[in-house]
Amino acid sequence: ALTFSKCTNLRVSNLKTLDPQQIHIVIQDCDGVEASNLLVVAPEKSPNTDGIHITRSSNVKVHDSTIGTGDDCISIVSGTKNVEVSNIVCGPGHGISIGSLGVDNSASSVSNVHVTGAVLTGTTNGARIKTWQGGSGYAMNIVYDNIVMKNVSNPIIIDQNYCDKGKDCQKAASGVQIQNVVFSDISGTSATKDAITLDCSESVPCRNIILENVKLSAVKAGPKVDAVCTNINQTLLINTSPTCF
Repeated sequence: ALTFSKCTNLRVSNLKTLDPQQIHIVIQDCDGVEASNLLVVAPEKSPNTDGIHITRSSNVKVHDSTIGTGDDCISIVSGTKNVEVSNIVCGPGHGISIGSLGVDNSASSVSNVHVTGAVLTGTTNGARIKTWQGGSGYAMNIVYDNIVMKNVSNPIIIDQNYCDKGKDCQKAASGVQIQNVVFSDISGTSATKDAITLDCSESVPCRNIILENVKLSAVKAGPKVDAVCTNINQTLLINTSPTCF
């Protein structure tokens, strides 16, 4: 619907976007952006309708907005650093995502991202970092905290084996390094058995992943939810349920 390109000290507020064909709002090649009091609406089954898509930008603040889409509520992709996201209502949608990064063996970088004060309802993912095998670069210094999940599939997910090409993606010797990531003070209910998934790369394992004060349970009374953790170096879980260690 709207693209803001090569802007400095941009302010976007009190805006409503409804049923675009693809992404609602794109922020690209910008420095110093504040987006607030936005209402973003698209049908749950409308593909590629990301709410706010941030690429190759720095010093971006997004806050006090309501987003319901058929894709990521907010997507933060390569070349982006110093992002603050706060007080977001997300749902439906695919969550608040870093990535995808490293597609088609590309170099990608995202750093210094803080997501806080979000409420996600009925989304297919919650706090998500997704990277392709075969890429390079990094996603680092990322914090998700003070978040409520309501009936969310995959509430916390790191997926270094992301693949949406409709066929199996080949394993690769390289990958985007994910390191220094914190998930803290996150509570709510999971619509899937795996409430926490840390699916990291064999060749480039995740480093320094911290989960603290995370409490996730099943939507309905029944089997407990699980955590699945693979290929992680230096993981710390404090007062977290479920746990994979």
